[in-house]
Amino acid sequence: MQNCNQRLRALAGIVLALGLPATAPAQTASPERIEEVAKRGAEVMPFDLKQTQHIFTKTETGGVQQVVVRDPADAGQIELIRQHLTKISQDFARGDFSDPARIHGEDMPGLAELRSAPSGKFGVEYRELPNGAEIAYSSEDPALIAAVHRWFDAQITEHGHDAVPGHPHGAMHRMHKN
Repeated sequence: MQNCNQRLRALAGIVLALGLPATAPAQTASPERIEEVAKRGAEVMPFDLKQTQHIFTKTETGGVQQVVVRDPADAGQIELIRQHLTKISQDFARGDFSDPARIHGEDMPGLAELRSAPSGKFGVEYRELPNGAEIAYSSEDPALIAAVHRWFDAQITEHGHDAVPGHPHGAMHRMHKN
């Protein structure tokens, strides 16, 4: 019995160790880079970055990007979030990632792969949340899934405190739907 428990603990440790890199937050960019990205972001995104939070949750098939208000009573910011995410979800479905390129640069990790995704190989689905909206990205192609994950890491890194990694398996996703 003791040998079985040791094996289970060892297996749990391996699973935990393998799972951490996929969900660990990326390093933070320099204060100058964060300021530059915030300035560019304000030119592209109509909502107030200080009044909202970006949440990037990696999944086995891609990921979920949420933008939610910090104050649930802020109906104006909620509407601006929904308008923007509706627009960019339609752009992304057509392979147009010009908005994130304007904010983060043409060499943003994952961007080239997402732009060149073959038709029907990369799904983009917009959904409203009570306190904002989200876009779910999905693919069966491991290269595109990895591109989404790198793209999310870049955004978490460069948006500073305005962006955070979500929890795997939809934990953060479900929290914002209640």
